[in-house]
Amino acid sequence: MANLFPESVADAWENTEQNISEATLDEVKFGRSWRYDFTAGEFVVTPTGKIAIADEIAAWKMWCEKAIRTPRYRHVIYSRTYGQEFEDLIGQGYSRAVQESEIRRMTEETLLTDPRTLSVDGFTFVWQEDGCRFTCRVKNSRDEEIRLEGSAG
Repeated sequence: MANLFPESVADAWENTEQNISEATLDEVKFGRSWRYDFTAGEFVVTPTGKIAIADEIAAWKMWCEKAIRTPRYRHVIYSRTYGQEFEDLIGQGYSRAVQESEIRRMTEETLLTDPRTLSVDGFTFVWQEDGCRFTCRVKNSRDEEIRLEGSAG
């Protein structure tokens, strides 16, 4: 246990930093969920008729995908920090560079609200007539990464 009365400010800061980093690592919990097929728009069912379970990483990946597919503020069930605001961006007359920068920022904001997500980077953009498709690399607190696809517009 850390000394409640440290002898110097440096000792106090060191103990605080150590306790925070240990607590942060311990508090990030990965849970399971039900497997969802975003293409079909329904839960995956096993041959016995039960909803298939997603392991911890698959559950986190589904959370990420769902978060960037959900418009922010549209559904009362979600908190005000859940979802993205892409629909406010496309078609407003901004240059592609500005739109790509905003898509990057909004995606990072959306995904980093989850403590399991460590970083979001490596964006690539493909522009089409009806909007922009993008992919990015998302890394979790366990150093596992996924490629995530999204669209704006």
